[in-house]
Amino acid sequence: MMETITSVEEMKVWSRRICGDDKVIGFVPTMGCLHEGHLSLVNASLSECDSTVVSIFVNPAQFGPDEDLESYPRTLEADKEILRSTGVDVLFLPAKEDLYPDGFQSFVEIEGKTNYLCGKSRPGFFRGVATIVLKLFNIVNPHTAFFGEKDWQQLEVIRTLVRDLNLDIKIAGQPIVRENDGLAMSSRNRYLSEEGRLSALSLSQALKTAQSRIEQGERSTEIIRNEIRQMIEQKNGTEVDYISVCDPEDFSESEEIRSRTLIALAVRIGKARLIDNRIIERA
Repeated sequence: MMETITSVEEMKVWSRRICGDDKVIGFVPTMGCLHEGHLSLVNASLSECDSTVVSIFVNPAQFGPDEDLESYPRTLEADKEILRSTGVDVLFLPAKEDLYPDGFQSFVEIEGKTNYLCGKSRPGFFRGVATIVLKLFNIVNPHTAFFGEKDWQQLEVIRTLVRDLNLDIKIAGQPIVRENDGLAMSSRNRYLSEEGRLSALSLSQALKTAQSRIEQGERSTEIIRNEIRQMIEQKNGTEVDYISVCDPEDFSESEEIRSRTLIALAVRIGKARLIDNRIIERA
């Protein structure tokens, strides 16, 4: 039966007890509004670990002043039912006041690779992400933590955090989960109107076309970026935030596709800011 824990200290006590029994703890940190993408992480943890903890916390530190913190979709009761049905051991629901008490002034900065993509267009975003992830790691004390590859830059930032701060945690990335029509699953898909939902398909379609063009021999990143932009901007209501053809680890832009490459997109459609990506393995 799933246990719900809201206290930081109680979560630590639970973790110490499980570790004392030599059991492996898997951890899936989320902001809730769960979908099949989240459940792919949960199922990976359930299959690999003895005990699984899922956290739900909408982290204010990673939202900018004009972003959607207040309107971010919250579906806690539905999320609880979903998690109970999976066999998760613990749902951790920390309070904002416990994670960011009065006088809180300690933050984690990852330099270099956060200067690109979402780090560039959302200043302070990765400081908030790195800080809350480190706090949750210290509280839950997992052996393995599971993250989705849709947020590829976030995944690499967390891997850097774990490496640089000598954390004894394995970071397991899981493939993007898509709707049947190709749209990458996201909690923010709820913001899309019917017309916006159709326009949003241009992201995955453009990535698929770009991969095909590269496999056919195109090497110019400028040409690839321009073709992607044209495909997306011809759809109603789309506003490109960024189109990047870059190194998948440090996110520096490339002029020519010579090796393994990340194509990453961020596009605004109405209220929704959607991201998607594809790794291109050049033969």
